[in-house]
Amino acid sequence: MDFETIIYREEEPIGWLTLNRPDDGNMFTPTMCHEIRDCINAVRQETRTRVLVVTGAGDRFFCIGGRKEGMEDTTLHAGMLPTLEIYESIERLQKPVIASVNGYAVGGGQVLQVMCDITIAKESAVFRQVGPMMGSFDAGYGTWYLEDLVGKKKAKEIWFANPRLTAREALAIGLINKVVPDDKLGEETRKMALEIAERGAFALAALKAAFTARHGGVSGLARMSHDLLLRLYLDSEESRELGEAFGSKRKPDPKKFGH
Repeated sequence: MDFETIIYREEEPIGWLTLNRPDDGNMFTPTMCHEIRDCINAVRQETRTRVLVVTGAGDRFFCIGGRKEGMEDTTLHAGMLPTLEIYESIERLQKPVIASVNGYAVGGGQVLQVMCDITIAKESAVFRQVGPMMGSFDAGYGTWYLEDLVGKKKAKEIWFANPRLTAREALAIGLINKVVPDDKLGEETRKMALEIAERGAFALAALKAAFTARHGGVSGLARMSHDLLLRLYLDSEESRELGEAFGSKRKPDPKKFGH
C-alpha cells in the first residue's frame, strides 16, 4: 500500500503503520486521517497480519495533534479534522493494536495512543492533553476512554490542568502499559507483538469486541453479534446443512442441527 503521509509495511505476522510527517510533529492532516483509516480497514480485510503497530517517524514525535490550516473548504464541518474515522477504525479492527510511542504524544496523538489496545513507550516519551490551552478539546473518545484508563478524577485533571506527564508518570497512573529504554523501543514492541500474535485470533477478536461493545451502544453490540456470533454460526454444521438443503431444493436433515 502506497500513501502520502504514512508508511505501511508488513513483517508477518506484524503490520507496522508509521505516521510519516516528522518535520511537523507527525501531526494529523485530513489526508493523514483518511490514509490511516484506509490502511487499517485494509488490514481488517486480510489474514496475514495478526497484530498492528502504530508509531511515528523519527525519534522525537509520536504525534502532537492535528493541523487545521487549509481545511475550511475540504470538510463538512469547517476546521474539524476527521480523527474520529481513525479512532473508529481502530475500534472496528478485530486485531490488537499496539501504540509504540517514540516521543511526544500530545493532543490528538495522546488520544490516539489511548485508543490503541496496548501502549509501549520509550523512557523519554511525553504525554499531554493541551486542547483547552489552545482552543480545542475531545469530548468523545478522548474523555471516555481516558476515564476508563486512569479514573474520572485523574482524567479531569489531565484535561482541565493539562499536566505534562513523563513516561514513568503515565505508567504509574495506568495510562500506558510499559516503559522501555529509548534504544529498545522497536525491539520490545516487536517482542510483545509476536507474543500476542501467538494467541488465538478468534479469541482475541471476541475479547476486543467485548471491550468495545460497552461504549458502542446498539451499534457496538450489533457489530459484536455480526462479526463474532454470525461468523461462528456460519462455520457450524447447522448453517452448512441448511444452506446446502436450500440450494439443492431438499428438506434439511434436522439430525445435523446444532444444539
